[in-house]
Amino acid sequence: MDQTTEQKTVTIYSTPTCHFCQMTKEFFAENNIQFTNHDVSKDLEKRQEMFNITSQMGVPVTVIGEDVIIGFDKEKLSELLGIKS
Repeated sequence: MDQTTEQKTVTIYSTPTCHFCQMTKEFFAENNIQFTNHDVSKDLEKRQEMFNITSQMGVPVTVIGEDVIIGFDKEKLSELLGIKS
């Protein structure tokens, strides 16, 4: 990631048992991406917020700036975060 570029706000709605949620968080860690995690299995308010954004209950839901990604999409995450493969 270009050091002069300020990172977009990254939020993930996830559950502890979700394999794709874990893959997304590992991807962020490998690329030094700071993110906010909301455990929607415990946080009912954040679960409703996620549903309001996507109209569905599937996780992970990742919000990067104004963009929303449902599931683990490495190419789309890389594109939105400016990560070179």
